[in-house]
Amino acid sequence: MAKKPEPESFMDMFAKFGRDLKMPAVDVEAIVSHHRKNLEALEKSVKASAAGASSLMVKQREMLQDTVREITDAAQSMRVPGNPQELMTKQADFARRSFEAAVKNAGEVAAIVRKSGTESVDILRNRIHESIEEIRDSYDKKK
Repeated sequence: MAKKPEPESFMDMFAKFGRDLKMPAVDVEAIVSHHRKNLEALEKSVKASAAGASSLMVKQREMLQDTVREITDAAQSMRVPGNPQELMTKQADFARRSFEAAVKNAGEVAAIVRKSGTESVDILRNRIHESIEEIRDSYDKKK
């Protein structure tokens, strides 16, 4: 059975279409290159967001494991009958540690989300600035 030829990419088809038109004032390769850079920047932005989501999932798993471990330890220490005042002290200590851990974890999660969002937006922002410069340069060359 004969092998099917690989289909052309959209960018290659667009470039071929532009060349076939043979329009003298249009630099098709520059247009294709411009949009290829846009797509590459979008891909990098998505990868940065995905990496942030992955880091967030890892952090949440760690937080859940720590919480389960602390609850187990607290339940075992409170299971032993003893002085009611001592039991209340242990419960209060557990509540305090739980609150402190929740605040610390919320801060860490916020930092991960902030970093991921900032990286993703910075990639796109830089590409927009580059794109504006490319457009400006192309107009300056025509003058």
